[in-house]
Amino acid sequence: MIAAQRRNIIVETIERDGAVSITALSEKLDTSAVTIRRDLDQLAEEGRLIRTHGGAVLASSARESSYAEKLEQALAEKTAIARAAAARVRNGDVVALGPGTTTELLAKELTRFSGLRVVTNSLLVAEAMVSSPDNEVIVVGGMLRHSIRAFVGGGTVSQLLGLRADTVFLSGNGLAADFGLSTPAFPVADTDRAMATGAGRVIALVDHTKVGIRSSVLTVPTDEIDHLITDAKSDKAEVGALQKAGVDVEAV
Repeated sequence: MIAAQRRNIIVETIERDGAVSITALSEKLDTSAVTIRRDLDQLAEEGRLIRTHGGAVLASSARESSYAEKLEQALAEKTAIARAAAARVRNGDVVALGPGTTTELLAKELTRFSGLRVVTNSLLVAEAMVSSPDNEVIVVGGMLRHSIRAFVGGGTVSQLLGLRADTVFLSGNGLAADFGLSTPAFPVADTDRAMATGAGRVIALVDHTKVGIRSSVLTVPTDEIDHLITDAKSDKAEVGALQKAGVDVEAV
């Protein structure tokens, strides 16, 4: 596992739990305590957490800065993925976009379309579509999850279960062939799963830092993902396993 992937998982864990220990992270990531200490020190220097004896705790600004950090990571690849995803949309389509940095970039690409009905639980996706009055945007409400700028919870799920979109675009925190698309948070997984239910097709938008990563909570199993758009840096063995499992893979 490369350092960027490992540190993403550390940040996701601390955002979820509020604190982490070196011992637990070493076991979870199957790496040495020395490596974990180095990762925590680097993340502390970036202001994403506060180091403590034996671990780290959530920095007061971590929830607000984490999204910006995620957007900067693999930005060129995410932008290319978003453009490829937009090529699979046609004027007049009903599309649903889950939360995430890549889906936000996709929303910006969709502003050049017309007659779309865009359903989302993401505030940032909705904001990106504000400048596109030729498209209808439906924002599904619920409980705001600040770290991803999106609504989640039972009310969100109930609304999404009535959705029948032509295409659902989902991101997530990891995609493994033997598991599927995943996230570290149950409320996020529930809303993404509800969005995918009944969709004409489910397209996963996953850059190379997340391919081969299994986060803690399953969102959409591999056999329910119709298409994956990733980048050319993704692990070839994992991409091959996804194709063998029946996922149509497009690498940009």
